[in-house]
Formats: sequence, C-alpha cells, structure tokens
Amino acid sequence: MFKIGEFSKLTQVSIRMLRYYDEIGLLKPAKVDLFTGYRMYSAEQIPILQKIILLRDTKFTTVEIKDIIQRCNEVSILDELKEKKIQINNEIAKEKQRIDKIDSAIKEIEEEKFKIHCNINFKKVDSTLILSTRDIIPTYFHEGILWERLCDFIRRENISIKQDMYDNIALYHDIEHKDENVDVEVGVVVNKIGENKDGFIYREVEPVTKIAYAMVYGPYNNLARAYEDLAYWIESHNEHMANKPSRQICHISGEDVDDPEEYLTEIQIPLE
Repeated sequence: MFKIGEFSKLTQVSIRMLRYYDEIGLLKPAKVDLFTGYRMYSAEQIPILQKIILLRDTKFTTVEIKDIIQRCNEVSILDELKEKKIQINNEIAKEKQRIDKIDSAIKEIEEEKFKIHCNINFKKVDSTLILSTRDIIPTYFHEGILWERLCDFIRRENISIKQDMYDNIALYHDIEHKDENVDVEVGVVVNKIGENKDGFIYREVEPVTKIAYAMVYGPYNNLARAYEDLAYWIESHNEHMANKPSRQICHISGEDVDDPEEYLTEIQIPLE
C-alpha cells in the first residue's frame, strides 16, 4: 500500500486530483486508516487511474468516464475513443494534439504493447559530488530550462566535469507529483568543489542505503510505464518509500545518440 503522496509521485497524478477522484466516487482509496484518516492506494489501482486520465485528457466528461470505467471493457473503451476521434477531427487545428494522443492509445491497446524494456532492482547509492542549480519551474516539461542554464554556466566558468560515471542527475524535491510549479534540481558530477555563485552550488547528494531503481531503455515516453512497474515492484517486495527526492539519471541521451530507441535513463526511488 502507498500513502497518497507516494501514489501521486509514482503515478504522476497530483494529490489534488486524487482527492477529487475520491470525492466524486471515480477512484476511491483501496483503504482509509480509521485512526489517521490517511488515504492508502494499491498498485492494482494504477490501470484504472490510467484509463481515467486517458479519458479525461481526451475530453470525456466525468459522467462518461464513470460509465466507461464501470463497464470496464477494453473493447468499449476503444469504441468510445474512436467515436471521440471523429468528433475532434471536426474541431479546429489546435485539437490536433488530442487526436494524436487518441491514436497512440488505440494503437497501444489494439497491439497489446503493454511492456517496455525495463530492468528493476535494489541497490545502495553512495554520496556524489555535483554542481547543481535548483528552481521552481512551470512543469516537468520545462526541465530543459535548468539544463541550459547549468550548461551555460559550466562553459562560461570552464568547469571540469567527471565523465567516468554518469553525466547528469535530476532530483525532484516535491513529495508529490505536481501539475505546475515543480521543485526540480539538476546537476552534473564534478571532480572537485568550486566556488558557489549565481545560484549554482557544489554539494554532495546524500547516500541512500537502499534504493529501488529502473533502467529504462528507449524514448522518454517509456518513463511513465517504468514508474508503474516500479510501483508494483516496491509493493510486491513489501518496501516503503522514503521521504527523500526521487531521481532520474540520464546515462545515454540525445547528446550521445541520434536514435531515441538507444536512450538509457535510470529512475531511482529511495526506500526506508
């Protein structure tokens, strides 16, 4: 079982939305602690939540989503998606992004592509010296702003970067997944401590005695499914998430190869 904040981080759905889905009866917690009132969720609820998010993002109403989820039939969901696609095709050009999302969902369901190349295990992580910058950015998709800022500083200051490990690390400091105003830190591994200035600091990322990690191969859109697999893995091993920032390490990226299928990204979830 996961606390609501932990479930939020693993599913990348905000606590606010999870509470809303609970209030309207769309997705109730698997358990509510009688003494504390804490909402507890199970990894088994993730597929239902994914259907809700998919239908919500493709302009189905709450009433329609409730009806479809209650029927809980993949074929009926496909029929509904195809019908909605016809409606959206008649709308203005800015709805094109929603149509592409439906196409992707239909293809995934029809071809049963429910697995990605993802290796999961436990390990200990030692402390690491990094040069980093941290800020509140509009959404997770704006992380590139921080990387550009950091890379410009490194070039300007002619800073030596340690290349025999991994090149970069992103730390997500919010206790939950947030839809906006997210607290993100990005850093590169360095050989030695330098001068802190202009919002760029040298610091050691704390060691973690036990961490669940997933090595994810392929394009970045595989990461969402990797977080789902991590949720099942953590719950099946009776582990509990620690109140520490989750991390993503980019071992192979677009800076290294042209083909996104060759990307290698590591997700790390600290455990208690």
